[in-house]
Amino acid sequence: MKIRFGYVAMSVLLKNASPSRTVTVKTFSALAEKSPHSALYKVRKAAEENLDNSLRLLKHNVGNRISVYRFSSKLVPLATHPLLSEWDYAAELSSRLHGIGAFIKEHRIRASFHPDHFTLLNSPREDVWQASLADLNHHCVMLEAMNLSDEVKLVIHVGGGYQNKKTARNRFRDNWQRVPSKIRNRIVLENDDRVFNASEVLELCQELCIPMVLDTHHFACNNEGEDLYELLPAIFQTWQASGLPPKIHVSSPKSPDQPRHHHDFVDPDDLYPFLTIAREIGQDLDVMVEAKQKDLAMFRLVRDLAGYPSISQSGPASLLMN
Repeated sequence: MKIRFGYVAMSVLLKNASPSRTVTVKTFSALAEKSPHSALYKVRKAAEENLDNSLRLLKHNVGNRISVYRFSSKLVPLATHPLLSEWDYAAELSSRLHGIGAFIKEHRIRASFHPDHFTLLNSPREDVWQASLADLNHHCVMLEAMNLSDEVKLVIHVGGGYQNKKTARNRFRDNWQRVPSKIRNRIVLENDDRVFNASEVLELCQELCIPMVLDTHHFACNNEGEDLYELLPAIFQTWQASGLPPKIHVSSPKSPDQPRHHHDFVDPDDLYPFLTIAREIGQDLDVMVEAKQKDLAMFRLVRDLAGYPSISQSGPASLLMN
């Protein structure tokens, strides 16, 4: 059983490599009043810097044998804002986007996006649903410009409960048929820490043939006493048609008073019990570390786990479970 580890978007070890430089609507609008060209130039330069830094991060990852990575969703500032509706950013940034995609394919990196929390496919408001669809389409446009197949996924939550979780879940099911296939083929669902627990998300994934990401921290925060040992085989099965190893998210609570917030690092005791269950199933696994200290936290977790029984180290960001 091989376990690969990755981290989210930013590195604390590689300096001056943020992929999330932003331009606010206020700043853009103020510049545009004086010079629309200057305003667009500022956005374009921020996007170019974000993409260049993303490639630097990917090279950092390859140098450290990290093959699982989540992109920042802020690569192109204001990409879906009406103020920039006429800007063909994919065409203007095509050389950089294509270069990133070529690097990912060459080094067989498992990449993903996790669109922001306002992306809600089960919203009762049509304007929110349309905005969510536009955001998901934007992520697809970037991946298509990178020439990356639908193996590169978009991780989202089911959405809000809206005072009636059953109705909200049914609305997701109904709205799913309205989502264009090019977006549907990239989406995976994740259990959340407040509304839709792992069992509920699994049921939707099985019905709609969507892969499921299990978030172990969210499972600890939001469950109905389910036995994870019984859920895991079915969760892993949702990935079979994709040809990809199942993927999980891991983090530790910030404190007893803030159990839902992420800690700087991951306590290996929070993950090891899960790994012992996964080992019995014998399924290769990719693990996304969601910790404030990013790649540093990932490296520390791999190092700490290497000292646990039945685990041997096979590389800087992977483990083999005997």
